[in-house]
Amino acid sequence: MDTALLIQNRVISHTGIFKNIISDRDPKFTSASWTNLHKILGTKLSFSTAYHPQTDGLAERIIQNLEDMIRRLFGYGLESKDPDGFTHNWCTLIPALELAYKTSIHASTGKTPAMLEQGWDPKLPVDTLKKDLVDIH
Repeated sequence: MDTALLIQNRVISHTGIFKNIISDRDPKFTSASWTNLHKILGTKLSFSTAYHPQTDGLAERIIQNLEDMIRRLFGYGLESKDPDGFTHNWCTLIPALELAYKTSIHASTGKTPAMLEQGWDPKLPVDTLKKDLVDIH
């Protein structure tokens, strides 16, 4: 799928139109369809400075965190069996990893990405168990 179409269908449909996008100089982000999408939407497309990857630091850090989560989950190969014997490949667990990331408090902000993006934290399955916990301290 073309990158511009993917962004339109999977990102903009959930978050709305961006004012600015800073991208590395990957050819996917310099294509005619990508440039046209920005013209149509009125977004400003900027490119990070060549040989200065710190511009992409936040995005690169998020990607590194997600890669670390995937590696920990599948340290022994591309497939894993859960305790119930079900086999999963890493792609099937991406939504769960995304939820784990979005609901983890980040040291730099003191908030979760979900709170910063949506204004609220999603209720998690573990939250339903918390009401049954007894404080022993």
